[in-house]
Formats: sequence, C-alpha cells, structure tokens
Amino acid sequence: MSRVSLEGQVAVVTGAARGVGELLARKLSARGAKVALVGLEPDALKQLSERLHGESAHWHADVTDHEAMTRVAAEVRERFGKVDIVVANAGVATGGPFVGSDPESWRRVIEVNLIGSAVTGRAFLPALVESRGYLLQIASLAAITAAPMMTAYCASKSGVEAYAHSLRAEVGHQGVRVGVAYLSWTDTDMVRGADQDDVMRELRQRLPWPSNKTYPLGPAVDRIVDGVERRAGHVYGQWWLRGMQGVRGYLPGIIGTVGQREMRRFADRLTGMRTGLVGAGGAADEQHRATGATQRH
Repeated sequence: MSRVSLEGQVAVVTGAARGVGELLARKLSARGAKVALVGLEPDALKQLSERLHGESAHWHADVTDHEAMTRVAAEVRERFGKVDIVVANAGVATGGPFVGSDPESWRRVIEVNLIGSAVTGRAFLPALVESRGYLLQIASLAAITAAPMMTAYCASKSGVEAYAHSLRAEVGHQGVRVGVAYLSWTDTDMVRGADQDDVMRELRQRLPWPSNKTYPLGPAVDRIVDGVERRAGHVYGQWWLRGMQGVRGYLPGIIGTVGQREMRRFADRLTGMRTGLVGAGGAADEQHRATGATQRH
C-alpha cells in the first residue's frame, strides 16, 4: 500500500497527555506532522506541546462533550488551516466482577471509549471530508476477544470496532479512509494501573501465550505510525494480533469454558476489589468529573 508523507500534515490525537497518545504525538511530530493535542490534563499537554519537534497546539476537552469537541474541531481547523488525520485514542478502563462493580465507573468506560470516539468522529469528519483524510480508531485485543472481569472495556472496544467499520463504508466514497488499530497489553499507565490489583494481574498472567505478556510501548506506536502513513484499514500493535482475526469466531466458546474455571479458582478473592477507573489517566478523568460536579453546585 502506498504511503502518505506526514510532512506538513495536520494530525489530531485525543488522549494525548500520556501513554499511546503521548508517544504517538511525539513520533508524528518527528516525521513532520503538525499536531493538535486533546485531553483532560492541560499541564501535561502544554509540556508535551512545548517539547515536540514542529508546530503544535493543545486543547483541554472531554471527548464525551459534543459542544466542546465541536469547538475544538473548529479551532484546530482555524489554527492549522486543515485537518488530515484524527486518531481517536482517548480511553479509560476498569476491572473486576460486573456484579458489584461501580455503576458510574462502568458507564464512564462506555462513555469515553465508545461515545467519546463517536463524538470525536462527528466533530472532525467535515474537515476530514474536505481534506480526504484519515480517521484511525484505537481499539484493542478486547474487541477481538472478550474476557471475564473486563465487561465494560470489552463492550466499549467491541463497540468502537463496529462503529469504525460501519463508518468506513459510509465515508469511503467521500475520500475518507477509516482504520482500526488493535493493541494487546502494552506498557502504559492504564495497564500498570490494572496490574496493581493482584487478582487482575494474576488472571492476566494465566492467559495463554502470547496474550499474557506486557509489550513495550515504542514498537506498538511505531506500528501505529506506519499504519497512519499507509492509511491502513487495520493496524496491529503486536505482530500476532493479525492472526487472531482468523480464529475470533471460536474464541467466545473457549473463553466461556476456560473463564469459568479461572473465576472458580479466584472466587474467594473477588470481594473488595477496587472498582474505580485504573491508572493515572483514570484518576485524571475522575478528577475532571469531580471538578465539574463541584462547579455545577
């Protein structure tokens, strides 16, 4: 597949304050892209913007807020003159048994990961149609196969995968390409946050190889950048994820059987598990919502 030079391209990255988003912004900038950073941590975004190679700017916005993201899209276009690439990367996670989970945190995972991605697409698609650009939706191994103790995250990532596939068929005739990126467990604040819970960490370690490993961030993001340059329909952060597509139809039955066995093994340790959002990004999201609630009263 032919590649598009990133030199002079305008790329928007949501969830850019840390993890995949932060490193992706760095690598896009290093290849000549002008980068618009969007997220909930203005200080971190400002520091990142100041360290990038080329032209950049940052916006403090909640991806679930339609009015805010519409404003951001207009301001990004006004600032840079166009939008060529949008990476819908913002995401949060929670883990633990569904029964007894915190309803607010569970709902927030769906809101940020699925609805926030759709809000991002709705806000920026007019500019992408104009530039005949590219929208890359960050999904996950969790979109390919579900797993116990991850109901919200798996539901949200399955949802964004389906959303992106539907959108690809809708906007392709307008010159807009839509891709889906899949990542397994990658060394980010989110994964490290989930590993702080002993049960979640041990459950993951008992997964079959190669899904039981934590993979370095750099090579995964390199693959994403490569996918952006190719305007790829599918991007795989780890080499083996491509092969999972061919067997995904068999996985629900396997997971259903093996998962029951594993849950029985851990049953006496499930009470009292942390139920909020995980990692530093989750903490930033919770703080954002708490601040907003305080301001409304």
